[in-house]
Order: sequence, then structure tokens, then C-alpha cells
Amino acid sequence: MADLPLDRFLRYEELTALLRAWADEHPRLLELASIGSSHEGRDIWIVTVTNADTGPAAEKPAFLVEANIHAMEVTGSAAALHLIDRLLRGHGTDDRITRALDSRAFYVIPRLNPDGAELALAERPRFIRSSVRPYPRLDPEDGLQDEDIDGDGRILTMRLRDPNGAWKVHPEEPRLMIRRELDEGPEDGEFYRLLPEGTIRNWDGVTIKVAPPLEGLDLNRNFPSEWAPEGTQPGAGPFPTSEPEIRAFVQAIADRPNVCGHVAYHTFSGVHLRPYAGKPDDDLPTQDLRVYELLGEKGTELTGYPAVSVFHDFKYDPKSSITGSAHDWFYDYLGVFAWTTEFWSPQREAGIEEFGYIDWIKEHSPEDDLKLLRWNDDVLEGRGYADWTPFQHPQLGPVEIGGWDVMYAWANVPTHLLEREIAPHAEWAVFQALCSPKLELQSFEVEALGQNTYLVRAVLWNTGWLPTNVSEKAMERKAVRPLEVELELPDGARLVGGEAKVEAGQLAGRVAHRGTFWFGADGSTDDRTKVEWVVEAPNGGEVKLEARHERAGTVRARAEL
Repeated sequence: MADLPLDRFLRYEELTALLRAWADEHPRLLELASIGSSHEGRDIWIVTVTNADTGPAAEKPAFLVEANIHAMEVTGSAAALHLIDRLLRGHGTDDRITRALDSRAFYVIPRLNPDGAELALAERPRFIRSSVRPYPRLDPEDGLQDEDIDGDGRILTMRLRDPNGAWKVHPEEPRLMIRRELDEGPEDGEFYRLLPEGTIRNWDGVTIKVAPPLEGLDLNRNFPSEWAPEGTQPGAGPFPTSEPEIRAFVQAIADRPNVCGHVAYHTFSGVHLRPYAGKPDDDLPTQDLRVYELLGEKGTELTGYPAVSVFHDFKYDPKSSITGSAHDWFYDYLGVFAWTTEFWSPQREAGIEEFGYIDWIKEHSPEDDLKLLRWNDDVLEGRGYADWTPFQHPQLGPVEIGGWDVMYAWANVPTHLLEREIAPHAEWAVFQALCSPKLELQSFEVEALGQNTYLVRAVLWNTGWLPTNVSEKAMERKAVRPLEVELELPDGARLVGGEAKVEAGQLAGRVAHRGTFWFGADGSTDDRTKVEWVVEAPNGGEVKLEARHERAGTVRARAEL
């Protein structure tokens, strides 16, 4: 089997070659297809992993993993590939994975944004948020543009001496820049202005502004979930699904109504995020909130990452909310339990605990920075933080370039730690897949009532943990169809009782019966249903049953009259 390299992040051609090799090697387990093309014309690959010998993917409950919607966050792509690798190697050797692939399907999109990732992984990289399409302007604005000006393959920080600069050198650690005290004047020391590494477009020789990126789109704001226009939600695009990557993704999900769960792989913070982004937990149906809490508890147990609400714990600004994101669309519109995993926490790695995910970035102590520098020196062998090196800037004159290599140490997991960090997340994906509803046939029987007349009875049940509708929100949104049961008669037979095609509603899952066994235990059988027909068949023959639920799967059976 083709090996997954985890000593580097794969560029598009190598990623594509690996997926094709796996498809050739495992034709009964893996199917490779394109859901559409990116802005620059690259295929957006979707990998379907299931045991074809136990039925097609479309007739099984499915779990979806999507990664690398943001350009720099290639760790997510590596984690998605690792999941595929784990499934292929585990089928037939690992009982849980074998059961998952025999009874469920996985859809994996390893790189939803191939154009942006190519920029981030280039020899002379450019770092953008997401799509490479110029928006909302067509020409770059004047000001500082990020650029690898010294050609070392990194975009770092420039520092230049400035008596009005907001930063100064730490008194004990010359590599570290700390904030200037509020009351310090120019005479109190040497101060610096910090700028991203780059050059200034149309510089007037005096004023410096950091220009907004020409590529201002954020593909994770372009989903049709409380979408807001550019003036309210930066990066959202001109209309929902305006971008080819998101339009292709949304269509792919519409074409796969068997998706019962979803996780998006991002970086960084070391946390599992759940909806809502713009509403408090009180707005979730009580049962759905409990399901999210239980799934999150298992995610924390397996991966070590806390599971939190975006609205309550991960807001960029306490007075604004994120709109148009994937996990809100999946949950609020489709009724599918969806997550965003933010891989990797340098703070936690450095021994910093009890920090706010967003607030820490805005403000933290020099002691935290010293811990991070020691971690860089000891664990990363100094590769994450560059010493300040003099450089003759073509416009600013003498500057120094150094500081954190954000792409290496923050936006992604350093590759020598990559497998350790991402491996547990495959187990959480398998766990969630096995929690999905699963339609099964308990019995299919024929009883003779008299000459040429028969009672046909089918008993179906949901053996999954989740109900066939998956969530209460799905019922509220009318996002899922009921169970359909259809009986096919032999030639010459006719129905004298019942209808050939029956809608049998939804079947509960075991999650509905979590009451304490000695207080409020609920042993009701709402996880199963019985359908009966009376058939007149002078010539006997065979009746065929097909029961199908778009999320819980399809079962078939035959019986002789």
C-alpha cells in the first residue's frame, strides 16, 4: 500500500497521485471522484471509503470529513489523509474499523481549497486567508504587502527602530519583543515598530499602512447559513455559495443525503468547536445540546482537546458573530451534528494552561512568551523562532527580520510532531460514524391465512445510537424524509390489505433511552416499527421487501408465499 508521508505537507500533485494510488490498490474499499473545480481549475477530490461488498456507500449512513478550506491550514489536509490511511489499513485487521466500513461510509475531502494551499506551500510562499480570487477589489491597495523579501522560504516579522514604536526588547531575553509600558517616553529606551515581512506598494517615504489582502475571501463565510454581506461579515463573498469551491461542496452534500455527521479540520487552538456561532446554547433543542455534549466528551477523551461552543467560548469579538460557516450550515439547516476541529496548541505544548483561545492572542504576559521560546528551543530545536537578522530593506533601509515562523510553528503542527497530534482524531471520526443511525431488518415473515391468502409482516429497527432523523433540528427544519417501506408482489398477486409503499416515520436511537436505570428508565420500543400486508397470491411466488431511509440506510429481503 502506498505510504502516507508525514515528514512534509503534500502539494497538490503529490496529494492527487497518492489518492489515485490508493484507489488503484483498494478498488473495493475506496473510490476517488471530483466534486468540481477550484477557482484556478484544480479538481476538488472527494474520497469515498466503505466496503463495497456489503453494499454501496449511498445505501449506508455516512460520516463526512472536510479539510484545508483555509489556505495555510495544511495540517487539516494531513489529518484527513491520515484518516483514509487508517481506514484502509484497519479494514480486516481492526474490529471497529472493519465494522465501520462494513456498515457505514466515510466521505473525505482532503483539500477543499487546493489553490490557497499551493500558495502556502510554494518555495516562495504567500499567505492568504482562503481563496485566491481577488475580492472585493480587483487591484491591490497601496501599503505593505506580505512577501518573503529575503528569499528564505518564510514570511516573518520586520522590526525597525522607531522612537514612537510600541515594542521593546525584553530585558533578559534579547530575542523577545514585549509591549512598551503605557507611560514610557522616547527618552526611556530604544523602541521598535513591528511589521510583517514585505514591501510597500507606492510608498510615500513617510507613512506606512498594512494593505488589506487582495484575496479577501474567506470560504468558510460563504455557506448559506445566516450569510451576511461583505460590510457585515468580511470575506463572505457577493452571495451565498458564490465561490466555486463552496458551490461544489454544497452540491456534493445535496447529492449525498446519507451524511449523518461532519467535522471540518482547521488550525489552530487545540479545541473542538460546535454550533452555534451566533446563538447561545439555549437556542439548541435540549436533546441536541445533550448529544453535542456527549459527542464532545468522547472527543476530549480520545484527543485531549476540549469541546466548546463557538458563541460562548470562541468569539473573535464579543459584540459580533461569525456567519456563513460550515458547521452552522450543517447543523442549523440540515440537522447534522457538525464540528470544527482546530488542531494544535503551541500554548498548551509550552505548558501554558487556562488561557482564552482568542483573548490570549490579543493580550498575554511576557512570561507566556518566555515559555514558548523555551519550548521552541527544546522541542522544536529552534526552528520555530528566527533570530533577528539585519537586512537592507529596499524602501525602509536597515531593518531586522526574525520572530515566529507562523506557518511552521503556529498555523501547522511541526512535522516531527504531526503523526502524534493527528492520529487520535481518526478514532473520533470512527466513533462518530458508529454513532449514526442504522436501519436493520429484525424479521420478515409470511403466515398463511387461508387458501392463497397470506399475512406478510416486516419488523424494522434502528440499531444505531442516534435516531434516523439524527437530530431534533432536522425534524424542526423538515430536513429529512421518513422511513419508506415498499413491498413488491409476484406476478398474479394482489394486495387485499395495506399499501405497497408505506411511510413509517422516524425510528428513535438508543440516545433516547439514557435515563438512569432505577429512575425514569424508558424501555419503549420507539426504535422499531411493524408493517403488515395481506396478499392474495393464487400462484404463490416470492415477495420482495425494500426499506430505505436516506440517513439510516437501505435493507432488502425476500420471502416465499
